[in-house]
Amino acid sequence: MSAVLLETRQLDKRYGGLHVTRSVSLQLHAGDRLALIGPNGAGKTTLVNQLSGTVAPSSGSVWLNGEDVTRRSQAQRVRAGLARTFQITTLAPHLPVQRQVELALFEREGLTGRFWRSIDGYPALAAEAQALLRDLGLGEHAGWPTEQLAYGEQRLVELALALALRPKVLLLDEPMAGVPQGEGARLLAALDALPKELAVLIIEHDMGLVFRFARRIVVLAEGAVIADGTPAEIRNDARVRAAYLGQ
Repeated sequence: MSAVLLETRQLDKRYGGLHVTRSVSLQLHAGDRLALIGPNGAGKTTLVNQLSGTVAPSSGSVWLNGEDVTRRSQAQRVRAGLARTFQITTLAPHLPVQRQVELALFEREGLTGRFWRSIDGYPALAAEAQALLRDLGLGEHAGWPTEQLAYGEQRLVELALALALRPKVLLLDEPMAGVPQGEGARLLAALDALPKELAVLIIEHDMGLVFRFARRIVVLAEGAVIADGTPAEIRNDARVRAAYLGQ
């Protein structure tokens, strides 16, 4: 079996009397394509926030590459190989697409403190940014500000920013949210083309995408894992149908 890259152990999150995640334990291996599903309010985004370091757990732990990262910052987790996209786009609207990718590469290489040298002085990074954008079908838009792109293309730029970090684990929070039906095919193709060794966890309400993309599905309800299995097992699980998919 491939190495465990990301693991949670009895992860809990409470906000006063509200118990948002309840003793969540799961593992993500190299090459995994894992979908996290559940009804609204099940705790999915809170769980991903705990994985990425934007929310501290009340108890339990998060492990990345065999190391306890529970108390490490989001930036430290990124440097350790964890990248994330968000449900709502977080792009700089007026900055050219390629420059945004170059800045992500600059951060990855630890060059952000070198103010005496322009980012244009690193042609290898510019070439890498161009290659990433070409691979995602955005090469012709490299010089465009993101505000001029279609929404589906903006989601592809977010994916480019995440991949620029060369992650071992990629968390995708509803990548299809807000994407018009006519633009979804390009995003689906990009997801299919993700590096095979990359471990991917996706939150998504589009069940068509979930059952098409995932090889394993974890179902949350009221903050707790109620099912963990293959798409076929989840589709036929009575608890899942009752909690989410509908009888």
